Amino acid sequence: MIELTDIVKTFQAGAKQVDALRNVSLTIEDGEIFGIIGFSGAGKSTLVRCINLLGRPTSGSVKIDGTDLMTLSSKDLREERKKIGMIFQHFNLMPSRTVFGNVAFPLKGSGLSGEEIQKKVRKLLSLVDLSDKENAYPSELSGGQKQRVAIARALANDPKILLSDEATSALDPQTTSSILQLLKKLNRELGITIVVITHEMEVIKEICNRVAVMEDGAVVELGDVFDVFADPKHSLTKNFIRTTSNLSKIEQMVADGVPGVTPEKGEVLAKLSYRQKDVSEPLISTTAKEFSLDINIILADVEIVGGAPIGGTVVILHGDSDRIDEAVKYLRNKNVGVEVIKDARNPY
Repeated sequence: MIELTDIVKTFQAGAKQVDALRNVSLTIEDGEIFGIIGFSGAGKSTLVRCINLLGRPTSGSVKIDGTDLMTLSSKDLREERKKIGMIFQHFNLMPSRTVFGNVAFPLKGSGLSGEEIQKKVRKLLSLVDLSDKENAYPSELSGGQKQRVAIARALANDPKILLSDEATSALDPQTTSSILQLLKKLNRELGITIVVITHEMEVIKEICNRVAVMEDGAVVELGDVFDVFADPKHSLTKNFIRTTSNLSKIEQMVADGVPGVTPEKGEVLAKLSYRQKDVSEPLISTTAKEFSLDINIILADVEIVGGAPIGGTVVILHGDSDRIDEAVKYLRNKNVGVEVIKDARNPY
């Protein structure tokens, strides 16, 4: 559905040239929910504006459903843009228009009759669960309701693609979750391709199939969400994931001497992480029996991402020193990530 090839975008800031995008290439499949994540200044919002040519690339190719937008006339480009809806962090609603008026606005000049527009707007408001708000004004709505209006408006021209640029950043966690569930529903029921721009890994984890991680105008990691979370390769991705996991607290807990966390003499404190989708064995109990060890679970943070369990546990291994080494090797052979946090024996 979307094919970006060698996208370059440069700006002139005084005498200095800024490379906002550096040879970015991405292919996003029809019906996919694709995430693009990065810190502020990474280039992700610049990239999403290249998809609909609101920001024209300095060079490169932008193909939407097989059509290269870079080669189109202004008139043809306007028509192609109707295939691409967009929602933003601050909603961008017109305060002087009702909810109905905001959603109906993109249909001006569409050739639809007043009755057809009325029918379509009400169908869209029903889709986003706002049928009872059609006569309300934006000032009378909550943040989540405003974003639902913005989503309905973005769908008015029956787009094939919906671009979401930090659309949940101004919302509280509960409202964010409801908007993400709405996007999943739209993807499922309409088959619409969704591109999610965010700086929050929780958003990626919640709804995306694949993710591109951006830094300094380039894609530094790309893959299925499960694979990226389970076994991140780039330091930036590892930092992002660390912010979403309770397991990252263990180092500070050890440093603070929290009771029950620091291993006693002869014990090993380790973090075990899932790295594959088909973990079905009861690995901790099997390891304890197989190697005659006591394994005490200190922390656990396991959730379903991409239809499979991901996360891990922090454990204390107690028993014969050689058997602990054998257990660690056994777990690693089972493709479990094992990070020794503190070894209270002789160091490995």
